[in-house]
Amino acid sequence: MTKKTKWQRAARRGLALACLAVAFAGCDEAKNEAAAVTLDERQATLYEHACKTCHEDPATGAPQTHDTAAWAPRIAKGEDVLLDNIVNGFNGMPPLGQCIECDADDFISLTMFMAAPAHNETGDSQ
Repeated sequence: MTKKTKWQRAARRGLALACLAVAFAGCDEAKNEAAAVTLDERQATLYEHACKTCHEDPATGAPQTHDTAAWAPRIAKGEDVLLDNIVNGFNGMPPLGQCIECDADDFISLTMFMAAPAHNETGDSQ
């Protein structure tokens, strides 16, 4: 991976965090559209196998996928804290969220997907 690619990924993550922060601040629907997060096919599979079990079952106590209010205070902590909580576990979340295949980019993308409004889709082919 080149430095430019790493920089581009960091910029994209920063933009996603900024867009989500705007969406959580109660902006209009047009701005919410900017917060859309789409998972690629690989990440959609990771979501199905690792995240969905807890983040789509309210009984687990995990913030539910697309529940922007539940995710807002977590996103507000910033990417470094999010990654630390994911990698080391936090409250009831197991270390790595039970996703040993995930890297830091995957964790951030998956978190942004779950934290974004429900109009987002996984990387299914159309």
